[in-house]
Amino acid sequence: MSRTGQLIPSQQKLAEKLTVLNDRAMGMLTRIYNIKKACGDVKSKPAFLSDKNLEGAIKFIVRKFPHVDSKNNYSQLQQVNNIKGEIMKQLSLYYFTFVDVMDFKDHVSELLTTMDACNVHFDITTNYDLTKGYLDLIISYVSLMLLLARIDDRKAVLGLYNYAHDLTHGKVDQNFARLGQMILDYEQPLKKLQEEFTPHSKLVACALLSLHQVYPRRNLPAEQWRQAQMLSLVSAPGQMLNPAQSETMPCEYLSVETMEKWIIFGFLLCHGQLTQSDSAVQLWRLALSGNYVITLFRDEVLYIHKTVEGVFEGIKGYGKRVTETKECANYAVVNAGPFHRERRAFLRTALKELVMILADQPGLLGPKALFVFMGLSFARDEVLWLLRHSENPAPKLNKRPNPVDYEDRQLPELLYYMEELRGLLRKYNQVMQRYYVQYLNGFDSIVLNNLVQNLSVCPEDESIIMSSFVNTMNGLSVKQVEEGEIFDFRGMRLDWFRLQAYTSVSRAQLVLRENPDLARLMNTITFHTYMVDSLDEMAKETSDLSTFCFYGRLFEQYFQWCLETPSQMRYSISFPLICSHFMNCTHEICPEERHHIGDRSLSQANFFLDEMAKEAKNIITSICDEQCKLGDQLLPKNAAKTISIAIERKRNQNKAKKLPQEPDKPGRESMRRSRTDVTSMDKLYLMLTELCSAINYTPSIQVWEHTFAPREYLTQHLESRFTKALVGMVMYNPDSGEIAKPSELLNSVEAYMGVLQTIENYVHLDITRVFNNVLLQQTQPQDSHGDKTITALYTNWYLEVLLRRVSTGQIMFSPNRHAFVNVGVDPNQVAVNAEEFPDISELRSLAELLGPYGMKFLNESLMWHISSQVAELKKLVTQNKVVLTTLRTHFDKPALMAEHFNRLRDVDNVLKRVTIVGVILSFKTLAQDALNDVLKKRIPFLMSSIIDFQKHFPETPENNMVRVEIVNEMASAAGLPCDVDPALCAALRVQKSENPDEDYKIACLLMVFIAVSLPMLSLDSQSSFRADLEGHTNNIHCLAKAVNSIAAAMFTIYGKGRVTIEERLKEFLALASSSLLKLGQETDKLALRSRESVYLLLDQIVRESPFLTMDLLESCFPYALLRNSYHAVLRHDNRM
Repeated sequence: MSRTGQLIPSQQKLAEKLTVLNDRAMGMLTRIYNIKKACGDVKSKPAFLSDKNLEGAIKFIVRKFPHVDSKNNYSQLQQVNNIKGEIMKQLSLYYFTFVDVMDFKDHVSELLTTMDACNVHFDITTNYDLTKGYLDLIISYVSLMLLLARIDDRKAVLGLYNYAHDLTHGKVDQNFARLGQMILDYEQPLKKLQEEFTPHSKLVACALLSLHQVYPRRNLPAEQWRQAQMLSLVSAPGQMLNPAQSETMPCEYLSVETMEKWIIFGFLLCHGQLTQSDSAVQLWRLALSGNYVITLFRDEVLYIHKTVEGVFEGIKGYGKRVTETKECANYAVVNAGPFHRERRAFLRTALKELVMILADQPGLLGPKALFVFMGLSFARDEVLWLLRHSENPAPKLNKRPNPVDYEDRQLPELLYYMEELRGLLRKYNQVMQRYYVQYLNGFDSIVLNNLVQNLSVCPEDESIIMSSFVNTMNGLSVKQVEEGEIFDFRGMRLDWFRLQAYTSVSRAQLVLRENPDLARLMNTITFHTYMVDSLDEMAKETSDLSTFCFYGRLFEQYFQWCLETPSQMRYSISFPLICSHFMNCTHEICPEERHHIGDRSLSQANFFLDEMAKEAKNIITSICDEQCKLGDQLLPKNAAKTISIAIERKRNQNKAKKLPQEPDKPGRESMRRSRTDVTSMDKLYLMLTELCSAINYTPSIQVWEHTFAPREYLTQHLESRFTKALVGMVMYNPDSGEIAKPSELLNSVEAYMGVLQTIENYVHLDITRVFNNVLLQQTQPQDSHGDKTITALYTNWYLEVLLRRVSTGQIMFSPNRHAFVNVGVDPNQVAVNAEEFPDISELRSLAELLGPYGMKFLNESLMWHISSQVAELKKLVTQNKVVLTTLRTHFDKPALMAEHFNRLRDVDNVLKRVTIVGVILSFKTLAQDALNDVLKKRIPFLMSSIIDFQKHFPETPENNMVRVEIVNEMASAAGLPCDVDPALCAALRVQKSENPDEDYKIACLLMVFIAVSLPMLSLDSQSSFRADLEGHTNNIHCLAKAVNSIAAAMFTIYGKGRVTIEERLKEFLALASSSLLKLGQETDKLALRSRESVYLLLDQIVRESPFLTMDLLESCFPYALLRNSYHAVLRHDNRM
């Protein structure tokens, strides 16, 4: 202000104050909004506001507000005194927020009064920043006071805090008197605001009427947009490279919702203008006809028509306005929905065209940047309109809206194209910088310089500012872009804002409205500077969708609809991308909500990506299940029905008998009569393609300083599903003992893996990593979650089901068939058919599934069972230790041997246990052979190296038994046979005691016990030898493998290597042959019925042993006797 008391506009800093107060307004709105939400929620509001003990005191304070006489009403307020410290602590933030609102109100009133005194002229088409800042401040102020009036507990909060302050400090807070009066004044906020804005109505009307040039053409129906080919880059191909221009450049992407708030709130407060200007009435009716609710802040809305009617009904002579408002309400309810639905449909196609052209020719982003921001702004307006009208039901009027207009299942497509455009802006940021740096330097600076020089009046201050504009633009070069220099034109834009303020007041020497060319050029230059240094800010201004944070139910509902609609699935990625917008709505004045909104954005992004991955997993699972069924049709067992029908047809082809219908052959499902035939698999693959396109859209999403990788979600779900599928396809039933055949499981797994491999065609996933993680875990007894694997299930089944049934005599091991077979029972009458599981082909499939690690675990489990049997055998040896010692030393005295043999106990138990050991070892041999076959096929070169290493590793004194055992372990892991089983050695080594001599003696006596017990086998009728199966019915032929393996392992542990093993086996052979030869002296026919079959055991033991020779056998047992025994059992078998 000058010495004469006259205002000097250039000293009022109108631009700076508008900038600061508008930012402050957003902060205050955020804080008041959070207070309202907190007080409206029982869980988040201060506990004492809901305390029953304080209920009387709170009611008293609210009733007497703002005057509370604490001295005369101490008894009623006693409870407050007890917790006054807690009240002040918890309510201080609330209280001082209200104080800040009061201070903000004072500053706004002061600025508006100053602008009135300066008689500022507003025109959105010329002084855009000044007009927008002025109207934004008014709307933010009005919204703040309306929100303040919606806080139900405002009197209780302020009154409690003030009373607690009085009790603590002995006086009321200095701000409370004015604060209390403000609360009372704004009990009816609109009435009070109308009174406040009466002096400002002239300037408000001036600003609003300037919208008449912008708002009507921005609010056109979709049909007119189509006719004008709005946002189309190809409507005029010859002008495609020309820069998009407009005389009102910033107005082109100004939010329509913002303009509607300006119009509705502005004319509601300054309603007298509606009787003075037809343009005002036109704007008013147009705004009222497009909405029935309008946003105050975030998800807080105002029902427009109801509010307007309530205000106008109390004003004399406004009956016509009330009727007009009701007509607009009916029109908005019925027609606004279809109007905006058609606009969304147009924008989907228009933005899609923009995305496709700009992605192919990103150089067009330079000249056509305006189209991009117009499209983003139009689309955001439509999205926000749909959100607030879907969440808030229409008022009950004479006409009802169509619910379909407020449920747009194609909204995700529009959101997707918005995100695509934002992505293009980020990706080609440097392209746009290069274009507009050259534009500013090579065109704008020259035009501005010429325009300034031709101005008829140009004061010194204004001249200095505009000269700085020209100098700044002249200093730009492409080299700065190439070197990655950071541009900052905020100072230049603020100077233009100041210049608008200087040239828009009364008595200004340079009047902006008289120089529209200057205004248009500077507004265009401002837009160009944004393209260089503030693309992110422009994208936020035109396409920020952080409002979704406060419409969580709708957000998730649209996402679920998106996943339910195959044509929209590819757009589902837009939802987690929008979560990255949420932090845009936070404000530094309200830091306490930052973590809350950040956590919400993270949880929402995680939820969306997880659901997308789950849906993709479910689709893949359905495809896999179908492919597994198709794969099962190719199994050999399914050919039996076809073969039987073919035989039946051939047999009855000349007869009139009706022939059975031939089943559909595999592959029939792929035959189609026309391309229009769509199968369920086609639909599944279409859904998979669309959803994978979404997951593959971006490698990472940044949300609140966290990085989400969509493909990793799918990878984790695929691993989890593949693991469950593998275990599920085993179909193990512990009660019935049923389990899937390994070959069938392998066929299903290969079909499953085949489908998973095709996913790499849709998503950049490392499916090999999925296979490695899952299949390697399946080779262990437990996976990473502690669940059973196929290794554990099959190991348990073979040990607890199959091998246990072998000991019952129903199943026999056949060496020539390399399999276990059912004997004495009908295969159709048993739950488990032995021929279908432990044969070589099934075990090869098992080895393919389990791999070397899984087969090793199977072997270790088998060895554990063997070790338990050996432990029991040692106990039996210990019980018969004295007798066995005598038998060992007197084997050449038949009479003494017979006498002491009768003193042995548990002979049958020993033979039974050794037979079980032999059966287990026979199964282990089959499993090892299967593993060897698989590895030779998979890794032939590595296998040849292992075989060569095992074969040529010398057993010399330098290479002690430890080294030999390491080589054997390597060979055994590859499925190669070893003279000494390393797994059995490891299992038996655990039983080693502290007295090695005693262990050695027990081992020797065990061999003696087995040798002298062999004749007892001839008493069992099941000991007969079956030539067709090359084995004994009761599996005693497995004794050969048991004797050799146990001896080799035990004497490796307790003895001195190979020499000890050979000596002890020679001793065993001598004892066994001596004992068996005594059978020739038996006269009891019962004892002789299986004598020849038992004789054959000696031959089998020697043939099985790498340590014994046939010459040694012949020296102990006549070969003629063996030959005759073979003839005898063969004749007997033929007779049977």
